[in-house]
Amino acid sequence: MKPNSLVHAASLFVEHEPVAPDQVAGGQPRTGVGRLGMFGGLEVGVWEMTPGVMHDVEADEVFVVLSGAATVEFADGTAPLTLKPGDVVCLAAGAKTVWTVTETLRKVYLV
Repeated sequence: MKPNSLVHAASLFVEHEPVAPDQVAGGQPRTGVGRLGMFGGLEVGVWEMTPGVMHDVEADEVFVVLSGAATVEFADGTAPLTLKPGDVVCLAAGAKTVWTVTETLRKVYLV
């Protein structure tokens, strides 16, 4: 993104690709990323996942859910997060998670 500019993240086209087979835990989830640029040394972008279940290992990240519904479970026993539009979430690097998306989830992230 250029300074003093606007991107409508809710309608930005994001091309989906199948989740790697070793990460799929259910369904046929697909993900897509629209990288918007850098801000203060952090990557800013839009990420989307279609319904399904996938394993992941997180990076240090803050994101805002724009649309959709999901649950994020943590292998270390941390209480699960139930995501909905408007939620602001902070994830820690190295956290092993399982994402269960019930309605295509779109977020704006900083990582």
